[in-house]
Amino acid sequence: LATGPRQNNGVFYEIRTYDIKPSKMKEFVEMVNKYFHLRTAHSELVGFWSAELGAMNKVVHVWKYENFAQRTAVRHALANDNDWQGKFISAALPLMEKQHNEVAYLVPWCQLGKPPKEGGVYEWVTFQMKPGGPALWGEAFRAAINAHINTGYTKLIGVFHTEYGLLNTVHVIWWNESPDHRAAGRHSAHEDARVVAAVRDSVRFLESQKNMLLIPLQCSPLK
Repeated sequence: LATGPRQNNGVFYEIRTYDIKPSKMKEFVEMVNKYFHLRTAHSELVGFWSAELGAMNKVVHVWKYENFAQRTAVRHALANDNDWQGKFISAALPLMEKQHNEVAYLVPWCQLGKPPKEGGVYEWVTFQMKPGGPALWGEAFRAAINAHINTGYTKLIGVFHTEYGLLNTVHVIWWNESPDHRAAGRHSAHEDARVVAAVRDSVRFLESQKNMLLIPLQCSPLK
């Protein structure tokens, strides 16, 4: 079940997660940095990261599409792009162990943000919510997000909920100056009565959560 308001337009985001063979991670990242301009010539890349904590040998990248027709056209063009297929795909596929993709929308009350400066780290938090979508959990979840924002230690980049993939999943991307800055901020937040109250209210709708600390790759627009 997924109910509640969507974006007024057809914009959606494809989240692609690849597990890379442990001995091939360095080689894969080098290939991405060298050849990924061939891919971004076809559609808009939001961000590309490698996992530092919470997962290993994993990369996550997010693509923006105006509608499903655009994605279909892009996939067709990529399949017929000899440079992309020959220089990257044919060499990269043997380095991968697993691929996974999801389609997600920004929640109605969130716009895609940008970090105040380059050089920080990203925290990717995945929440598995009870069925019902933003109509059920949206307001309580928004209050919890805003409570963290109001502490001032972190920057919200985006809140996404899935349309394809495991439903009732919410991905939240945060930016922090450093892992230590994030740790200090979290410590303070846990002692903030407003944060504690908002979180206690929102966890009524929560099944589970998981987080990763991500480092942006050279090709990532979000750095």
